Amino acid sequence: MLLGVVAKKKAGLSAEALDFFRKQGARGGKARKKSLTKEQLSEQGRKAVMARWAKAQKKDGK
Repeated sequence: MLLGVVAKKKAGLSAEALDFFRKQGARGGKARKKSLTKEQLSEQGRKAVMARWAKAQKKDGK
């Protein structure tokens, strides 16, 4: 997240614009959650956890 903010600041966006985009992103996630079934949401969560675990293990050198 921080890297994205730095990139946008380099692109010349103001703090107000960054705040606007951050809020819009939060709204989009809530709307998407409403449109998914429980099974779809669960599957996405499972995939996200597996990706985080794989990344952590790769970082630790295991």
